[in-house]
Amino acid sequence: MCCSRLLFFSCLILILHLFAVTLAQDPYVCSDKGNYTSNSTYRVNLNTVLASMSSNTKISYGFYNSSVGENSDQVNAIALCRGDIGTDECRSCVNASSHDLLQYCPNQKEAIIWYTTCMVRYSNRYIFGVLEANPLYSFYNTRNASDVDGFTQVLRPLLERLNNLAAAGSSTRKFAVGSETAQDYQTIHALLMCTPDLDELDCKSCLEQTTAEVFSCCYGKQGGRYISPSCDLRYEIYNFYDPIAEAPPPSLLPPSSPPTEGKEGNSSRTTIAIVVSAVGSLVLIIIGIFIFYSRVIRKTEEKVKTMHDMSTVESLRFDFGTITMATDNFSDENKLGGGGFGAVYKGMLQNEQEIAVKRLSMDSGQGRDTEFGNEVLLVARLQHRNLVRLLGFCSEGNERLLIYEFVPNASLDRFIFDPMKRIQLDWEMRYKIIEGIARGLVYLHEDSQLRIIHRDLKASNILLDERMNPKISDFGTARLLDQTQGNTRRIIGTYGYMPPEYAMQGNFSTKSDIFSFGVLLLEIVSGQSNSSFPNEQIGECLTSYAWKMWREGTPLNLVDLTMRVNSTVHLIRCIHIGLLCVQENIADRPTAASVVLMLSSQSITLAVPGRPPFLMYSGNGLDKSSECSDKS
Repeated sequence: MCCSRLLFFSCLILILHLFAVTLAQDPYVCSDKGNYTSNSTYRVNLNTVLASMSSNTKISYGFYNSSVGENSDQVNAIALCRGDIGTDECRSCVNASSHDLLQYCPNQKEAIIWYTTCMVRYSNRYIFGVLEANPLYSFYNTRNASDVDGFTQVLRPLLERLNNLAAAGSSTRKFAVGSETAQDYQTIHALLMCTPDLDELDCKSCLEQTTAEVFSCCYGKQGGRYISPSCDLRYEIYNFYDPIAEAPPPSLLPPSSPPTEGKEGNSSRTTIAIVVSAVGSLVLIIIGIFIFYSRVIRKTEEKVKTMHDMSTVESLRFDFGTITMATDNFSDENKLGGGGFGAVYKGMLQNEQEIAVKRLSMDSGQGRDTEFGNEVLLVARLQHRNLVRLLGFCSEGNERLLIYEFVPNASLDRFIFDPMKRIQLDWEMRYKIIEGIARGLVYLHEDSQLRIIHRDLKASNILLDERMNPKISDFGTARLLDQTQGNTRRIIGTYGYMPPEYAMQGNFSTKSDIFSFGVLLLEIVSGQSNSSFPNEQIGECLTSYAWKMWREGTPLNLVDLTMRVNSTVHLIRCIHIGLLCVQENIADRPTAASVVLMLSSQSITLAVPGRPPFLMYSGNGLDKSSECSDKS
C-alpha cells in the first residue's frame, strides 16, 4: 500500500515537473515587420529603454512602460511582472528576459517574451493602451480531470469572477488570483492579469477571448497557461502563486480588550479622558497647520504642473520649415479639407511618416492661443485607439499648426451623407463605428487621467482609419472637468448636436456628449444628417422622426435603404439606445460605459425612451424650444 502511494506521488511530481519545464521554455515572438542593424540608433535606443526599466527603483507595482527616441528610431517598451512577486524579483526577471529577448531576436524591431513571472515587449509602433489578444499561445497539462463536467462547472465561474476583478483594477495593477474547491477534494487555483494600460473593457475583452480558448482547445485539462501580448491566464490544481496575494487585506483595527473592573478600571478611564482631551487639542493644532501648508503645497504643485506641461508641449514642437516641406508648401494637391477653423493638409515627414496638418485660421476660435494651447495640452495627454493621435504642433508668428497621425479614410460625414459612398457601409461596419465612438467616450469621460468633455461630437469630427476604425478628433472646444458638471457663457459647438441644457443655459457635463452621440448614432443608422433631414420642410428633424417611428412601432422606416442588413434585432436595439441618449432630462441619459454595455450585451433590459427635446436654432443661436414640431 505504501509503495503504491509512493509510486503515485512520484509520478505526480514527475508530471508537474515536466509541465513546469514546458512553461519554462520562455515562449517568445520575433516580428518580421521591420529590422535594424547592430550599430543603428534604434539598437542604442532599445538598449537604453530596456536598461531603464530593469533598473527603475521608483516603480514598485511591477508595470513599466517607456519610450526612447523619435520617429522611425523610437522604441516603445512594456514590462509587466506577476502581481504576487516582490520588487527585486520583478526587476531581476525583467533584466533576464530583456537580455534573452535581445539574444533570440537580434535585429527585429518588434519582439515579445514571456517568462513565468514577467513579460517584456518592445516595438517601433505605438503599443500603449492598445488591446492585442493575438498571438495567443496555449500551454496545458496533458491530463484530464477525473470528472470533466464537474471540474468545468467550478473552473468557469472562477475564471469569470477573477476576470471581473482583474479588469476592475487600477492603471497600475490589473491582477487577480483565487481558488475554488472542485471534486475529489481538489482545489483549482487561477491567476488572471492584463497590462494595466488597458481600460476595463479592453482588459475584460482580452481575458474573455483567452478564457474561450481554455474551453475550446483544452476542455477538461487539469491546468494550463494562456498568454497574449495584452493578458495572461493560468490555472492549476496546485498553488503556483504566493498565497498572500489571495488573502483579504488584514483589518486595520486591533482586537478590542475586555474592560478592566474596579478601581484600576476607573483609573484607566480617567487617564484615557485626559489623553483624549490632550490629543483633541493637538489634533486641532495639526489641522490648522495642515490647512496653512496645504495651501502653500497646492500653489507649489500648480507651478510644478505648469512647468511639466510646458516641458511636455515643448517636446512636441515642430519647425515651421519642416511642415512646409512636408506639405509641399501647403499645396492645393495636398489639401484634405477645411472649414471655419482653417484647412487640413496631408504631408510626409523625412522619415516617410504620413501626417495630417491642421493649419488654423486666426479668425476662427480655435486659432486663438487659448483654444490652440487647450488642444495641444489635452490631446497630447490622451492615448486611445479611438482617439486621433497628436504628433506635435507648430507656433511661429501668426502660424498655428497641429500635426496629427494621418487617417486615410477622412471623416465619417464623407461616407454616411454621400449617396454613393454610404453604400460601402453595411450594418456590421456601421455598428463597429458606433461601438468604437462609444469606447472613445468611455476613455474621455472615465478611464483617462483627465475627465474630458468634447462638446463638439459630430460626424465630421469622427475620422476613419484604413480599417474603418473610428477616431474622435478636434479637441479645440473640449473642456477639462474636475467635477461632475460645468457652466460657460460662451456656447461652442454645433447646433443640432447640442443638448438643451447646454444650448439654452451653457450647462455641460459628460451627458452633453452622450446627447451628441445619440444624434450621431441615429445619423449613422439613417444615413441622413440631423441638420438637413428630408422632412425639415414640414417641421420634422431626425430625432423627432425617429421618435415618431418608434412610437408607431415602425423604427425600421428610419433605416438607410442602401444599407445591407442581415438581422434587424440588433439594429432596432441601436435605435432604442440612440433615443435614450437624446432624452431631455440628463438623468435619463445613460453614461458612456452603460452605452458600451448595452451595445455589447443583448441581455441588458433597456429603459423605455421618452420624447426627445425639440429645439429651434437660427443664425443667432437658440430661439425657442422647438427645432422641429412634434407631429405625433
